[in-house]
Amino acid sequence: MDKLIITGGVPLEGDVRISGAKNAALPILAATLLPDSPVTVGNVPHLQDVTTTNELLGRMGVRVMIDDKMRVEVDPTTLHDCVAPYELVKTMRASILVLGPLLARFGKADVSLPGGCAIGARPVNIHVSGLQQMGADIRIENGFIRARADRLRGARLVLDTVTVTGTENLMMAATLADGVTVLENAAREPEVVDLAQFLIAMGAKIHGAGTDTITIEGVDRLHGVHYDVMPDRIEAGTYLCAAAITGGRVRVKGVRPEHLDAVLAKFREAGMAVSQGADWIELDGRGRRLRSVDLRTAPYPAFPTDMQAQFAALNTVGDGVGTIVETIFENRFMHMLEMRRLGADIRIEGNTAIMRGVPKLTAAPVMATDLRASASLVLAALVADGETHIERIYHIDRGYERIEEKLRALGAQIRRVPS
Repeated sequence: MDKLIITGGVPLEGDVRISGAKNAALPILAATLLPDSPVTVGNVPHLQDVTTTNELLGRMGVRVMIDDKMRVEVDPTTLHDCVAPYELVKTMRASILVLGPLLARFGKADVSLPGGCAIGARPVNIHVSGLQQMGADIRIENGFIRARADRLRGARLVLDTVTVTGTENLMMAATLADGVTVLENAAREPEVVDLAQFLIAMGAKIHGAGTDTITIEGVDRLHGVHYDVMPDRIEAGTYLCAAAITGGRVRVKGVRPEHLDAVLAKFREAGMAVSQGADWIELDGRGRRLRSVDLRTAPYPAFPTDMQAQFAALNTVGDGVGTIVETIFENRFMHMLEMRRLGADIRIEGNTAIMRGVPKLTAAPVMATDLRASASLVLAALVADGETHIERIYHIDRGYERIEEKLRALGAQIRRVPS
């Protein structure tokens, strides 16, 4: 197991190219089970969760080939086993995304109940209920969701809560269903839209992706296609945070600025200079005093829960008091306890964190508890006095491609060593 060692105090400067979005790549890879011919997916990030997904597809008999540019060619016609086993699913909750495609394309799926990072319950009941309303026979036994259906039927599905993976799973299942499916209270995230665009490229009939009502008209078959994954808005936001917290200047390239409107508004509120073009965003914090901000997480297009931890790091050294209200996941403040070890002034009351900025953070050994918590600790370490050791960084490798290389190219003093 590796750890990161970071010596803080260096303002970051330079350009960084953003990788493909993990949260778009995983559902798109799951959707490669749907067509009746091979698919090629480009701009796939080289991440542990992607490796796990490819291994899961391979375990089911799907032929997966990856070239040196991380283009993934998937041939679903070789599938021989509709089982997603616990030893793979337990490491990644997104494995649940194979449930809908397997059931729609092959009429059966045995998917282990998911594991993943410890930031909340994230129940699968919405996935299961939706598929049952589409005619699936589903039993949960021995830790597996066992689903069967001759052919799914279109249905009007009103989702109890806004859920990204629930929306994606049901949208994928509906592409091959008999009739029309309407998803109401659907997630509006850009990654949902990217998945819809991929499905449409394969021949699906989908309208309304990006709104809270998505209509899917089932078709008899989907065909292979080449498709490039969208850029990772959360990775982009994280590197902009690195510029802000260190008082540097960073330009992120290969991005879609419109996906980050809520985040960019908070950077400006924090006193940072932000400029953007068609496919780039630049944050300049040189000579500017970072101000603490208040924020509340909520489904897209509001402030994303996946950027909450990074802004918590900014608030630790920002002028004044900032409050963060987390409405999506109930256990997503564990990084706050670690940041206290670096000298942060944080009080937690239920789902609200009250943070008073301090003049400086001081290096200490810390431990990552989940993916975005890892990123927040890296950001805090970049500005802390001394040498911070971050343990359990396998979490960060699930969501950030070559983070130490990209940060080092911006001037950070960071290295990866065995624990």
